[in-house]
Amino acid sequence: MSLPSLHALLNTGLPVVVCARPWARDLLAGYQLAGFLEMKGRWREDRARVAAHKKGARYARANGLLLPDSLSSAMVFRFAGLPSCGYRDDGRSLILRWPIKKPPASTHAVQSWYHLTAQALQRWDRPPIPARAPSSLGLRLAARHAEEGKLAMDDAGIEPGKFVLIAPTATGLHRGLVKVWPHFEALTQALKQHGHIVAMCPPPAEADEARRNAPSALCLPPMKLGAFATLAQSSSLVICNDSGVSHIAAAAQAKQLTLFGVTRRERTGPWSQQATCLGSEGNWPTLDEVLQQALLLASPTNRLA
Repeated sequence: MSLPSLHALLNTGLPVVVCARPWARDLLAGYQLAGFLEMKGRWREDRARVAAHKKGARYARANGLLLPDSLSSAMVFRFAGLPSCGYRDDGRSLILRWPIKKPPASTHAVQSWYHLTAQALQRWDRPPIPARAPSSLGLRLAARHAEEGKLAMDDAGIEPGKFVLIAPTATGLHRGLVKVWPHFEALTQALKQHGHIVAMCPPPAEADEARRNAPSALCLPPMKLGAFATLAQSSSLVICNDSGVSHIAAAAQAKQLTLFGVTRRERTGPWSQQATCLGSEGNWPTLDEVLQQALLLASPTNRLA
């Protein structure tokens, strides 16, 4: 969801170093970055990594833009010697050089981070950017991502446009509630009865849960996120929870059906005109509602001969 912010920063022509969790490195392989620093979530180690890069790169002037709201992320940049811009929250105003007031809580995360980026560029005397984030996340995939995705489909015996991709897991809880729609196995069996191939490709940490939630789906081996984005693009439809898969599908402009029951689509829903959402906070959609919508959205070519 931070891609519009990344695009705006790259468009300035300034060197951009991304500090993010290791999984993001492969997903951003299609971008010309000045560097990628893996953040492990241990602020002292992360601070040392950022400080070492800053010292070695010898930038004439380096500023930080903090999309996360956490105190630890602000501490990483502050104690690495990077004056930073970020939202004032959790006592961060004393650590940030440019503390920014948050927009209303109802603002979508994409627009919220994009607004922060616009405010940072203004304070850094850079040309203004449009007030509204683009309607598409616009993920730029590397050529090898397409090759890796095609190889995975060939190995699984599935063809582009002729399978439904499901993601029957979602990491973590939201206010103590499970974020996984409870009917993925029944949906899988119903879609197969209508002649659809149903596949999934969970990460290693979620593979066992995915098999429990949808044992009759074709389970592909884990792959890196760039290849997974290609897989999502190649499907006739992605059906998922409000999760990372929803955002990857949105970034890849894949046709998707995202299911809500404990989170707010207005805040964290897929940022894509290719996305259809069912359900709401506190109200999961029924199996019949999801099945009927899936049958409407899935391509007619996604049928067994």
